[in-house]
Amino acid sequence: MDNQAVMNGIPALAGGKPIRSEKIFYAHQQIDEADIDAVVRVLKSDYLTCGPAIDSAERALCDITGAKYAVLCSSGTAALHIACMAAGISEGDEVITTPITFAASANCVRYCGGKPVFADIDPATYQLDPAKAAEKITDRTKAVIPVDFGGGPADIDAFCALAKEHGLTVIEDASHAIGTRLRERCVGTLADMTVFSFHPVKTICGGEGGAVMTDSEELYRKLILYRTHGITRDTSLMRHEPDGPWYYEQLALSTNYRITDMQAALIESQLKKLSQFAARRDEIRRRYDEAFGRLPQLFVQQETPGAETVRHLYILRIVPEKLTIDRRGFYDALLAENIVPNVHYVPVYYFPYYESLGYERGLCPEAERLYDEMLTIPLYAGMTDDDVESVIEGVTRIAKYYSR
Repeated sequence: MDNQAVMNGIPALAGGKPIRSEKIFYAHQQIDEADIDAVVRVLKSDYLTCGPAIDSAERALCDITGAKYAVLCSSGTAALHIACMAAGISEGDEVITTPITFAASANCVRYCGGKPVFADIDPATYQLDPAKAAEKITDRTKAVIPVDFGGGPADIDAFCALAKEHGLTVIEDASHAIGTRLRERCVGTLADMTVFSFHPVKTICGGEGGAVMTDSEELYRKLILYRTHGITRDTSLMRHEPDGPWYYEQLALSTNYRITDMQAALIESQLKKLSQFAARRDEIRRRYDEAFGRLPQLFVQQETPGAETVRHLYILRIVPEKLTIDRRGFYDALLAENIVPNVHYVPVYYFPYYESLGYERGLCPEAERLYDEMLTIPLYAGMTDDDVESVIEGVTRIAKYYSR
């Protein structure tokens, strides 16, 4: 096979006509008139921030998940940061997490002066492996951050058992997993703290935004404090007698992680459609699993036992020994079909920043192997049946054409 044919994909060999005339991207938000109306109502109100829309959206999150407390903030990254602060992560503390995640899952530890410790993944589910995490525990370990990669839950019960044995805090990075359940319990109630993200490509879109869920009143009070500069107007927390109704105190050093009422209104409006979004994503996931499970050139991600997943990302994994092209070749062939894939994620410790801290390749062989073989293909609630069939046709065509 000549290089030009590989770079151009199969259409170059078949007259240059791709399966689709318009691109299908790997993800896209779904906004309707109800969402727009919700934001407009806020824009016409007296409050654009620190207003009632935030309280209302937090109550909606609690109602959906069953958690006692929700703290909305400006992004999923902000949510991870204040969760680490609430957990007491500080200089010298170690926190175990996965390398197959967005960098924020590790960066939040660094923000607090701690050290991320990367443990390997389960090669079938792509989730952080509890047994591998257990091997990394030392007397400096303070917490573990399992990531619900792609929307499927990590085995949070196993991590909570480890935490109980070693006195650790479990912060579940569920940025991908709102609406997911594990053994009939909602994500948001399984760990000490659970983080959601409302970035536009996520199941629930807030433009930006994040939340921390917890059942602990003590953690909730800390999260509220850290969301807003470490400042409080709660007189029961103050160290000095207020000298007027304007008085407030800064009790800790933090930053401004407030969310706007516009974002909160959009999030609450989107939450009303969560079951609809979840059902459509699951329908697409099942169709993909059925089609790709029949192709020996591909491997289909497996679920954690007991999971009811709201799939955020669909990860296509090539089987290199059964193909004449590598991951990059498959990526380029999909692009030529106007199917726009992505890769989630580059192992965090590959980045120059983490290399500068002494991390080296070879730490997590299963994660590194997955990175070399993975692609993210389109999956979002707004996909039409024709979109789904085009993706299946394109992937199948490439896999068979380049079959070894």
